Amino acid sequence: MNQSTKAKIGFMSAFSVGSVLFSAHAGGGFATGNQANTYYVSLGWAGILSAVLAMLLLTLTMRQAMVMYNSRGLNTYKELFETLFHPFDKLELLFELFFYIMVLMAVSAAISGAATALSQYFGLNYYIGIVIVGCIVLVLTIFGASVVRKATTYMGMIILVTAITIYIVGIFKSQTSISSVISADFASAGFSNIPKALLNAFTYAGFQCVTLPTMIACGTTMTNKEGCAKSMWISFVMNTVALVLSIVMLLSWQGYYTAVENGTSIPTLTSCNAMGMSWLTAIYGLCLLLCLISTGVTTSFGFVARFSKLSIFDGMKSEASKNALVSAFVIILSMFVSLVGLTNIIKYGYGYCGYLAIVIIVVPFLTVGVVKNRKYLAENNGEFKNHE
Repeated sequence: MNQSTKAKIGFMSAFSVGSVLFSAHAGGGFATGNQANTYYVSLGWAGILSAVLAMLLLTLTMRQAMVMYNSRGLNTYKELFETLFHPFDKLELLFELFFYIMVLMAVSAAISGAATALSQYFGLNYYIGIVIVGCIVLVLTIFGASVVRKATTYMGMIILVTAITIYIVGIFKSQTSISSVISADFASAGFSNIPKALLNAFTYAGFQCVTLPTMIACGTTMTNKEGCAKSMWISFVMNTVALVLSIVMLLSWQGYYTAVENGTSIPTLTSCNAMGMSWLTAIYGLCLLLCLISTGVTTSFGFVARFSKLSIFDGMKSEASKNALVSAFVIILSMFVSLVGLTNIIKYGYGYCGYLAIVIIVVPFLTVGVVKNRKYLAENNGEFKNHE
């Protein structure tokens, strides 16, 4: 067995990889509360169970993807999906379609949202904000997976602390206790929302799989099956705690923000303002900005990791130069999408992309992927190959 496979993966190494997925998940939709309100709060008590299931599905999917990628020493997500779908290799084009659409939606929404946040909190011109945020995302994606791992580890820790602070304060400041809200919901809805909760869990996990290329690129430090599992269990805890707390807080404040004009678009901010605590609103602003930037970085980096390896860049010796060109392309295109006002329109594609991802990512990795990984590791004594 090679030395890298024998080596025990330390907690901080696994934590840094798990933080990448958390930072990617904790994007604008998460920070604003819009996604939680759309997919979970409307389901009442069943929404909490749906969120836990969604995070379990997401992390288990990422775990199998990382095991398949690292054990075989693969170099692109194209190779990963060809391996997953073999002998029907061309089915990997379905992931390409899903990924391109989701990257444009996620990055354009992140840049636009971050620029809006800078405008609202600091009075910065919206267009200048777009340029600043675009440059930050560009710089962080130029210097490779190690920089993304480090940046998202720190951002992930800050986001986790600030988000939990906001949600816990919000829960205790609510005039309606969460127990009474859940009791009233169960009395009126019972188990009727369970089918919808199951569908939403798969859909939510599905469109979050846009971060898969980033995860496999940043997860190459997980040189054995145990390391892949450890990093994703850490990520599961981080993601689940933050998401469930956000749902509980929003359930407590649902009666308020649904009665405010446009309150459901940014329910977390609407609720924070109602608490009358300026320091909490300031913390929320920091959390929102970091969430948006982290999504822009992690999502665009997956695109960079895929296309910087194309043969047209073979003449360029500098890895940073390759990353800069690809990153600049996707960021400029995303900024253009934001500028022409399509951000709000393309957000509606999240649900449909989620449905597609259930069929081409979540279910295949948790069925065929599990079988192929077990068979491969059994045949190779559990050894992981080195990436080129």
